[in-house]
Amino acid sequence: MRTTILSDNQDITRAGLQFICKQVEGSIRFQEAKNRETLLRLLAASPNAVVILDYTLFDFTGPEDLVILQERYPLSDWLLFSEQLSEEFIRRVLYSSETTSIVMKSSSLEEIRTAVQYVLQSERFICQQITSLLLSKRPTAEQSSVEALTATEKDILKLIALGKTTKEIAAERFSSIHTIATHRKNIFRKLNVNNVHEATKYALRAGIIDEAEYYI
Repeated sequence: MRTTILSDNQDITRAGLQFICKQVEGSIRFQEAKNRETLLRLLAASPNAVVILDYTLFDFTGPEDLVILQERYPLSDWLLFSEQLSEEFIRRVLYSSETTSIVMKSSSLEEIRTAVQYVLQSERFICQQITSLLLSKRPTAEQSSVEALTATEKDILKLIALGKTTKEIAAERFSSIHTIATHRKNIFRKLNVNNVHEATKYALRAGIIDEAEYYI
């Protein structure tokens, strides 16, 4: 029996995935990874595992980190299960690995169940939302680079790029942590990025921060 590693730091998500997996296959051996370090340790022990991963909740610096990890464990199968993923990330990962499937957390329960069924059988599954994105006309660099940020979002992006935590930004701007977290999510969505590293690169390219500020 192969091990299924549920890689998500949200308890409710892992519980839901266990329920769906058991509906699909019945008897399954689960292990849970709440962070990247644990995921690496579990993969080392079970190199042919099925990995269900929310990439955006772990501290990967970019798609290359994930691609390298998949190449290190060629017998593993991966189901990426996230709220949002950038087109650049999706194309890079899918073109680099034939063992990667993708379904979104906003997908229907039936589609999520089907995705789980496929990956447990070592078959690739790409959800309808991602398929439609990949088949549509790719936007120009100017169109995809920015859906204009508000002045507040630009300020918060600058603070994020300078290494401030959500808690620190909230204190500096006299806002709640929830408010800053919402701004952060909207910024990532508008810029079509998945993590702080990618957002910082955008801020540098767009001149929201300059290299002198960044390297201080």
